[in-house]
Amino acid sequence: MGKRRCVPPLEPKLAAGCCGVKKPKLSGSGTHSHGNQATTVPGSSSGPLQNHQHVDGNNGRENVSDLTLGPGNSPITRMNPSSGALSPLSRPNGTANSTKNLVVTAEMCCYCFDVLYCHLYGFPQPRLPRFTNDPYPLFVTWKTGRDKRLRGCIGTFSAMNLHSGLREYTLTSALKDSRFPPLTREELPKLFCSVSLLTNFEDASDYLDWEVGIHGIRIEFINEKGVKRTATYLPEVAKEQDWDQIQTIDSLLRKGGFKAPITNDFRKTIKLTRYRSEKVTISYAEYMASRQHCFQNGTLHAPPLYNHYS
Repeated sequence: MGKRRCVPPLEPKLAAGCCGVKKPKLSGSGTHSHGNQATTVPGSSSGPLQNHQHVDGNNGRENVSDLTLGPGNSPITRMNPSSGALSPLSRPNGTANSTKNLVVTAEMCCYCFDVLYCHLYGFPQPRLPRFTNDPYPLFVTWKTGRDKRLRGCIGTFSAMNLHSGLREYTLTSALKDSRFPPLTREELPKLFCSVSLLTNFEDASDYLDWEVGIHGIRIEFINEKGVKRTATYLPEVAKEQDWDQIQTIDSLLRKGGFKAPITNDFRKTIKLTRYRSEKVTISYAEYMASRQHCFQNGTLHAPPLYNHYS
């Protein structure tokens, strides 16, 4: 059994892009390639910093292509007709335990839309929301269109207070994901926003001490050049890609820049941390419905009036 940790180990503040763009094809062997996606941790030698990078210091940024949120995903939210409020539906396995109260709420996604809307239209940022301000590792994801194509996804494994963390990573994921141009106001009507909160971090006993569809995993390993590398997938990735544990581990190794043949002996050297996630998604249309009192005739001529938070 894994050793339980309430929060991730202390480390510099990291930003991580949580979603991949394409679904890679995996062969049965451990020698498949996922391109030049190398990682380097603080204090290690420099290397390619394409989809997963660590930079030393408090402002360090880690871009991680986590291959989450495939085109088949739909918002797991519902509208309460009487109040106009959004509430999360019960989650499938892998996103949250439906028998306990969830921390993540659709209102967090609404707040992210508020922040992005105000930024794109040059209005003052919204007042602080009423939902909890407890610290969590978090991710903000933007997708667009009917096929829900990835448009930006960045977050942090360092616990941040939710009010400031969601505000920061709303704009970072929307405007600074290096894989995409910054989001524009014209794209707002087609957007979907997801907020993921990471919980229940545990040190795994070995590389197989986790469950597909239940746990997200973060691996640490030494590559063929003797450099320490890390890589992560959020909980929904392996299930959406229809991978087993070995395929997921091997994909993560390739994503982390490991280029040598992958053997079972090498897999045993991996240090693995497992975690869980709570996630909620809403569309721009759902956001507008929840904020209808803030807009004039459904147009975008006025900013949110913030009375939702007053």
